[in-house]
Amino acid sequence: MANNTVVPSSSEPEMTQVKNYGTTTLVTAEHTTSNTPNNHNNRDSDGGVVTDTDSPELVALGIQKLEAQNVHWYSYLMTVDFWLIVLIGQILSLCITATNTFSSFLNEQGTSIPAIQTIFVYALIFIVYFPTALYQMGGPRNFFSQTWRHSWKYIILSFLDVEGNYFTVLAYRYTNLLSAQLLNFWSIVCVVVISFALLKVRYKWFQIGGILICCGGMGILLASDHITGSNGGPGVDMVKGDLFGLLGATLYGISNVYEEWFVSKRPIYEVLSFLGFFGVIINGVQAAIFDREAATNATWNGPVAGYLVGYTLAMLIFYSLAPLILRMGSAAFFDISLLTANFWGVIVGVKVFGYVIHFMYPIAFVCIIVGLVVYFLAGSVLGDSKKPWLGADQSEGVAGVGTAKLKALNAARQQALAEGEAGGRV
Repeated sequence: MANNTVVPSSSEPEMTQVKNYGTTTLVTAEHTTSNTPNNHNNRDSDGGVVTDTDSPELVALGIQKLEAQNVHWYSYLMTVDFWLIVLIGQILSLCITATNTFSSFLNEQGTSIPAIQTIFVYALIFIVYFPTALYQMGGPRNFFSQTWRHSWKYIILSFLDVEGNYFTVLAYRYTNLLSAQLLNFWSIVCVVVISFALLKVRYKWFQIGGILICCGGMGILLASDHITGSNGGPGVDMVKGDLFGLLGATLYGISNVYEEWFVSKRPIYEVLSFLGFFGVIINGVQAAIFDREAATNATWNGPVAGYLVGYTLAMLIFYSLAPLILRMGSAAFFDISLLTANFWGVIVGVKVFGYVIHFMYPIAFVCIIVGLVVYFLAGSVLGDSKKPWLGADQSEGVAGVGTAKLKALNAARQQALAEGEAGGRV
């Protein structure tokens, strides 16, 4: 969390201090909701309470306060948010590395069931987040009455996510490693174009430069793979594999932008609950059609069960943290952060598979990290958490972890409390 984010705690004493800002009255959350008959409907995505005082005027006041700070080109780099978002990005890269490693172990055991093994992931996501959603929204009746009208949107999100996973894995069966990794760049292009065209995102020159530097780092990494001959050799059907890879990267790009839009407007537990629910259904149908023979011929033993558990847990962490980086950063930053997964994969491969690190790998990793830093140069203290499609006062967004709206609310509350204490001393 950012160092300017202070969420009122239920253990703190009630505050009777009232501060007026035009038509907006500010009191602490616990005081405002103490007489609320059913405060389950007023919870944000973190389980905190969103009150009637969280008005656009109050959010606008907080945003104005944050953006009025004297900032320098490096100001965002000095915030806790920046280091947290970089850390989350690398944790996600490690999760990708873990899933690739476990998938390699499964293939060594003669078990290649991409659709089936992903069913467990969506099922676990649903099991973890659906009870949370029911609790936060006050039971099944309230949950479905408030969210069912959005179900068709979640079906689309789940479909994009499932098929992006499926076609990317399918591409590796037919094309070589180098070609499949090069096609991943297309996902970044899709994210930038869609965000610009549909979500009104306007990238700064530093952000474009950061993306290009990250891509350059990935290019160095792929070049070292080609030089050392670790690009996988000739593929089974290069054209077919490349088409699958291109389709998978496109679906990934669309899915990432769509999820960024979703988690900025809806609670995380709601988004993940529906993603898990519809993901199980869509993936189940797909597995029943395409993975039946593979499942019959697969090896089922203790090690395979362990690899499936490891894969599932790594993916659960990935899906749990991804919404945070999409809120605090953007889909573009999310994609370029994952470029380091190849580097972490080699580090694991040195210990597990006996790989040898080429001297260009550390250079590539440093290049990507530099690109991540450059991406946030000359930005405001809010970074990418202020989403243009939510309005200037972020009124169309949810006040959850990592959002500009919550940061603005907390900044306004801090200012009100500070002024109240100053007034009390006069």
